[in-house]
Amino acid sequence: MFETLAISTDSRGIATLTLSRAEKHNALSGQMITELTQAAEQLGQDDTVRVVVLAAAGKSFCAGGDLGWMQDQMAADKATRFTEARKLAEMLQALNTLPKPLIGALQGNAFGGGVGMAAVCDIAIGVDSLKMGLTETRLGLIPATIGPYVIARMGEARARRVFMSARLFDAAEAVELGLLAKTVSAEQLADAIEDEIRPYLSCAPGAVASAKELIRTLGPRIDDAVIDQTIGELVERWETEEAREGIAAFFEKRKPAWNK
Repeated sequence: MFETLAISTDSRGIATLTLSRAEKHNALSGQMITELTQAAEQLGQDDTVRVVVLAAAGKSFCAGGDLGWMQDQMAADKATRFTEARKLAEMLQALNTLPKPLIGALQGNAFGGGVGMAAVCDIAIGVDSLKMGLTETRLGLIPATIGPYVIARMGEARARRVFMSARLFDAAEAVELGLLAKTVSAEQLADAIEDEIRPYLSCAPGAVASAKELIRTLGPRIDDAVIDQTIGELVERWETEEAREGIAAFFEKRKPAWNK
């Protein structure tokens, strides 16, 4: 059914949703964004699914937005940009509101949108060798649609340390920032994820779903108005000269004008 994802479910109802663009470091293409939204809806409606593990194939968890997809947005008209930005925002919200526990298993690096993917998980565990970073400003862009989830996870004060600078940080700092719950060796990752899964199997699924929904109503507001704001901010950034220069510099393998 899916070309960029794989889903498997074991006899206990543990579904593993795997990003499967390993050759592209699981960068978020337009197709992957659409398929992730569909997968979240499918898993959310499946009463046999108790827990969802968000995993990835290959060396990287998620390299962020696919540069080809972003290049397409630079050439698109404003209406198309709004449509594509909304698809990205709706995918993140579909995962964020998934009525099942969502556990992130980060076996490799996460940049840009990949940080957002970790932030929408209820808990994320990463290998101790990974790097993370909100790298959008290097390209003249901003972490707009992922922003509400990243800031909800980190809090404003900690977000200020990494949200604007595009600085890469290691797994230990990701724990300090609140993006990861803990780090383990690559060999321990599967066992660490299993330790998070096991308690849910003794819980009433409906109660778990209701408790997760309650958290969202009590936590930072991420409603249609907030999502619309982030979409608008992203589209406005795509239309700037800085974005055009940043994307062009990336593809031309040169430094952008501001990088001295």
